[in-house]
Amino acid sequence: MLQLQRVAARPLSQNQPDSMKDILSETSHRPWPLPRSGWAMTQRWNDLLFAHWPVPASELTHLLPPGLVVDTFDGSAWVGVVPFWMDRIRLRGMPLIPGANRFPELNLRTYVRERHSNLAGVYFFSLDAANPAAVAVARTFFKLPYYWAHMSIKSEDQREFHYQSTRLLTLDQVRFRARYKSLQQPSAKGGIESFLTERYCLYTADKRGTVYRGNIHHLPWPLEMAEADIEINELPRAHGIQLPDTKPLLHYARELVVYIWQLELLPGLAKHAATQAVPVAKPL
Repeated sequence: MLQLQRVAARPLSQNQPDSMKDILSETSHRPWPLPRSGWAMTQRWNDLLFAHWPVPASELTHLLPPGLVVDTFDGSAWVGVVPFWMDRIRLRGMPLIPGANRFPELNLRTYVRERHSNLAGVYFFSLDAANPAAVAVARTFFKLPYYWAHMSIKSEDQREFHYQSTRLLTLDQVRFRARYKSLQQPSAKGGIESFLTERYCLYTADKRGTVYRGNIHHLPWPLEMAEADIEINELPRAHGIQLPDTKPLLHYARELVVYIWQLELLPGLAKHAATQAVPVAKPL
């Protein structure tokens, strides 16, 4: 259920350090220190489109697990749809698995803060992936709402990407289809760009509503300006979200190496319901 046509595996670009030590030692941009424990997984994310829409925070609050509140910028919550493909996937202490470490992914996300610590992070409404084994592992060990999908990403010249996804084994049809490309110009830094991308943890919850935090680490995002033609986008509707009838804010990133830690149980969060959104006075 996977196609990566003419999107060849690539070496690390000049924008990325060529060793794990370099990435893990560069922490000055982080809002809090790296965890003391060792990382659990590493991945490389490639050819990402960030498509974001402003949404009233009140429309998302009821979709969050207890203990998390909507994070806002300029008075709005933001919903993102992010198609990309990943490779160099490795669990700590394990070798790369041939044929199972390179596939497309597509996520639907928003931005939240944990009520007590006020730490900013990402909350995923869904993550679609073309690899059923990866879906099973992510659901079991990282408690993330992954779905198996038939997906393809094609590129003739490594500049414009044709992306398609159709979710499998679900009653309702959930499709995404888009063309996108970088405009080969660096994006602005700070402000909304940092708010949407410079986040160093994710939050998720189990079926009982207990909230977990997963720390992540990467270098600052190498964002570029982008354009996109999003032909079909059924993800928000499938998860109870109504996007505005406006053009999305678009960014592109060529690649980023990411380190992921095991989930941390935050038992106190399960006792508190999500409330009003948290405004952001300054860029993260």
